[in-house]
Amino acid sequence: MKYLIVLFNLVLLTACNNTAEYTPKPSGYNRIEFPVKKYQPFSNSSPFSFDFPLYAKMYPDSTSRLKPNWYNLTFPQFNARLHISYYTIKSKQEFDMLMEDSRKLAFKHTVKATSIDEGVINIPEKKVYGIFYTIEGNTASAAQFYLTDSSKHYLRGALYFNEAPKIDSIAPIINFIRIDLDKMIKTFKWR
Repeated sequence: MKYLIVLFNLVLLTACNNTAEYTPKPSGYNRIEFPVKKYQPFSNSSPFSFDFPLYAKMYPDSTSRLKPNWYNLTFPQFNARLHISYYTIKSKQEFDMLMEDSRKLAFKHTVKATSIDEGVINIPEKKVYGIFYTIEGNTASAAQFYLTDSSKHYLRGALYFNEAPKIDSIAPIINFIRIDLDKMIKTFKWR
């Protein structure tokens, strides 16, 4: 019986001794096919207009009956949404409160963010001013901004993905959409 067990182990060891080496493949991500960048104007009865990508869809926000001129710019291919909210400024105190709220909402992501950069938006010929927050890391929002004419108009945008954030897999998409946000801001006009 001992000889049978030894013989079985030798056969097993010989069978497992293959000269071909196996190297496991590293983890990878799906290839992302980005659409061609083409834009269309968004202009309806809102007090603002801008260009947005053809591959995105603009919808009134579900609260639009209560909050007119609130929209969601969705990027279906990327499972992302830019929440757009507009306010008419009635006083200096309200203006200050809106700017502080935008700052607080952006810096609320500090817990998970590796960095939050503030970029100044200054387009005096169109009276478009604001701050663009670039939020790096595994955060719920990758980009936020506000635009204002400093007297009666205020618009805020926040980009969110409808999935758990994994920065290493969505970084190319964030960079792709940031170009669209830049185009939106550069073509932005008050009415």
